[in-house]
Amino acid sequence: QVQLVESGGGLVQAGGSLRLSCAASGSTFGRYVLGWFRQAPGKEREFVATITWIGGSTYYADSVKGRFTISRDNAKTTVYLQMNSLKPEDTAVYYCAVGLRDKALRRKEYDYWGQGTQVTVSS
Repeated sequence: QVQLVESGGGLVQAGGSLRLSCAASGSTFGRYVLGWFRQAPGKEREFVATITWIGGSTYYADSVKGRFTISRDNAKTTVYLQMNSLKPEDTAVYYCAVGLRDKALRRKEYDYWGQGTQVTVSS
């Protein structure tokens, strides 16, 4: 069983930055992937970024590429999402998730989810 706790959300003006954190516990991490998803009101949850626990390979949605950076701290079993040049359309609840496999880009490929943290970008 894996537990995930997100933090770092808040209200920021367009063009600003936020860093989200996701602390993971309850498992010995091996060939897992950690991902960030987001869900805006009235929309489906969408993929944002992912990183492999071993090797640190990353992949981003086109909508955030060049603005967001995913990283992890293996010692702290924590994954981060640095968000720069934020836009109002980035407003959503952001979720971190763990997939018990070595590659996962789709929501159904993730096995554990955090409770989410709200990010609001004002124009």
